Amino acid sequence: MLLDLLNEARRSRKPLLAPGVFDGLSARAAARAGFQALYLSGFCVAGTRLGQPDIGLVTATEMAETAARIVDAGGGLPLIADADNGYGGPMNVARTVRDYARAGVAGIQLEDQVHPKKCGHMENKAIVPLAEATLRIRVARDTTADVAIVARTDAIATDGLDEALRRADAFLAAGADVLFIEAPTSTDELETIATRFVGVPLVANLVEDGKTPLPAIDVLGELGFALVLRPVSALLRVTETLRAVYRELAQGGAPDPDAQRVRFDEFNRLAGLDEIDAYVDQLSGAQE
Repeated sequence: MLLDLLNEARRSRKPLLAPGVFDGLSARAAARAGFQALYLSGFCVAGTRLGQPDIGLVTATEMAETAARIVDAGGGLPLIADADNGYGGPMNVARTVRDYARAGVAGIQLEDQVHPKKCGHMENKAIVPLAEATLRIRVARDTTADVAIVARTDAIATDGLDEALRRADAFLAAGADVLFIEAPTSTDELETIATRFVGVPLVANLVEDGKTPLPAIDVLGELGFALVLRPVSALLRVTETLRAVYRELAQGGAPDPDAQRVRFDEFNRLAGLDEIDAYVDQLSGAQE
């Protein structure tokens, strides 16, 4: 299903936009907004689950558990889940892929960073040798035929665009379905990537204040990108709201009554209370 969506997006020049989600509530909100796919990033899980930056602290188990909750709450939308660097050697990669597949993800993203890794838009990243990076993709492909393999390279930051393109070629040969060349620093680099891999589903990762320019989604579509990620947009907005509310509570004991918020009953509807109540009523009627 995911690859069908991506290939259609590529052919039509209308990219699939996948917002970053990080828990059941964000998955429900994104599904209600009308998206066709969801994205789970390690950055968001590190921030929301641990209160820590994305520097390799999150475990495969924590990511798989979070993915399962999102799949359960996401209304059947395909989820692409960040698996960082696979969390170890080849057998760790295989176990990670199996755990993610059991969680119900539609796509699994693997990168070529060392351990511990960093967010793709941070400084001082390091990558493993090409042979090791390619082995991760091959192991993932050998482990599952049902989950799309999204192969990411962070080589632009460490070795330049030419090395990133070389690695992407190798990942395709190893069985990757989708290519993700992280953190291009200019529109020219985005164009070079798209020209090099015509016919392959490509990812554009748009991070506020990150390394990559933020072109309009239709511009990326015309270049040839099939999937556009906005991994941290919701998290950054939510974080500012949290800070504002807690400041108001600390200073005055009550939040601003005129601030934008959902109503209590609206929250419960979003969380699925109406459906639960209807089902409980149905069960009660069946027992009478």
